[in-house]
Amino acid sequence: MNVNILISFAIVASLAVEAFAEKQVPLHFTVSPDSVCQTIDNFGASDAWSMRFLGKWSEEQQKQAADWLFSCEMDEQGKPKGIGLSLWRFNLGAGSVEQGDSSQINYGTRTECFLAPDGSYDWNKQQGQRNFLRLAKERGVDQFLAFLNSPPVYFTQNGLATNTGRGGTLNLKENCYDDYACFLADAVEGVKKHDGIAFDYLCVVNEPDGHWNWIGPKQEGTPATNREIARVVRETSKEFQRRGISTKLLVNESSDYRCMLGDYMSGWERGYSISSFFAPDSADTYIGNLPNVPRLMAGHSYWTNTPLDNLRGFRVQLRNSLDKFGLRFWQTETCIMSNDEEIGGGHGFDFSMKTALYVARIIHCDLVYANASAWQWWRSVGGDYKDGLLRAYPQPEADDGYVADSKLLWALGNFSRFIRPGAVRLAVMACDGNGRNVPEGETDLTGVMVSAYRNADGGYVVVAINYSSESRNFDFQVPDKSISGWKLYRTSDAEGEDLAPVDTFDGMLSPRSITTFVSF
Repeated sequence: MNVNILISFAIVASLAVEAFAEKQVPLHFTVSPDSVCQTIDNFGASDAWSMRFLGKWSEEQQKQAADWLFSCEMDEQGKPKGIGLSLWRFNLGAGSVEQGDSSQINYGTRTECFLAPDGSYDWNKQQGQRNFLRLAKERGVDQFLAFLNSPPVYFTQNGLATNTGRGGTLNLKENCYDDYACFLADAVEGVKKHDGIAFDYLCVVNEPDGHWNWIGPKQEGTPATNREIARVVRETSKEFQRRGISTKLLVNESSDYRCMLGDYMSGWERGYSISSFFAPDSADTYIGNLPNVPRLMAGHSYWTNTPLDNLRGFRVQLRNSLDKFGLRFWQTETCIMSNDEEIGGGHGFDFSMKTALYVARIIHCDLVYANASAWQWWRSVGGDYKDGLLRAYPQPEADDGYVADSKLLWALGNFSRFIRPGAVRLAVMACDGNGRNVPEGETDLTGVMVSAYRNADGGYVVVAINYSSESRNFDFQVPDKSISGWKLYRTSDAEGEDLAPVDTFDGMLSPRSITTFVSF
């Protein structure tokens, strides 16, 4: 391919719009370098709850997991060693481990707490998780987010880190709001001092809305009303300002996009979170004037990924509401749940492209329709459930184990490895064989989906998902004469095609595949 030749490949895609619903229509995709949609901040995943254990396994297994998750290096064959996550989520614990079985939380989902009953701090706690903070930093991760599912058990109303026996309010004693803020500040300062990790972001509550209350035995968690959340954020903001802590405070990691837009399956006091926190006339809950609260909403895409009309529609509604208040958006957590029936629900780990493609479609829709500036998966390592990028096989008798990769890991890598922090998403226009333009993003959610990006260094990235079981011709162009050619990386059903470099391209997208085109 010569420098002055515009790169293009042939595509046939079914449009998901009524005008083209009856037949496949030849499409040509054009990336618009001047039409910037949003800036991408990061792609990430969390350490919950596996790194408590894996972080103490053999050095070999720790390094393998860390390479797969964080590395941006290539092996001798030019294949990425890992997916290059650019943000790491640290689950700041509430102390259910120390309570043992009386915590009313399953053994595998308990967390330690830095704070001791006498008010002192034990900086030997959460050691496995902290080992992965270090491994992430060593491999180039430079964004870190701490999140809590519950305040420390010493401050909660029921003395537990789970919401057993309570209603829909924050599990925090009325006289402990300032204590909680001091704990958060102490934890951020302590990890920086002892581990050299500065948390860029902190979310003081996690999934406070929705219809669930995390009643044990399951995991740490608490609901909270918007007024309670605002009070915690204000107290924490005041304490951080007093100490000169630069960590940004995020709200509010909603459990469902619909809770951000209305009062879905909860009362008004836990719904409408976008307007509650960022509309100035919401006097009791407005936090948009706090200096360390960015104009940014965080939410989880659970329960909104099916049917396909909802997958697109809820995200369009979300984007419109966010735009009204001038807010950016981070999708900070998702995995496969029971309503994701297309791939059999969440039970049973899936190494195949079935889950990988399903999640790639969610990523595409969150980026293209909701204009998400960040996309973060739930657990980096899981068990026999569709919630881990890697599958852990513990050997309890040896206090060790091993991890295995999956197509899901590498599918996320088609985005995270090449779309780097500071990249911008670019508009993509499709034109059919009759010369009719198709609105940006309106490609077939059961066929071909295309999104495009320009990194801060000027390089372009185009991600093409072929959800169908047939090969598809692919044709796109980027009108920029600085492009000499494209390197291709593909994840597919084919054995060994795990973000694998593609030496030659015949103009066809492989069936059930994700292909990333990287300019040079």
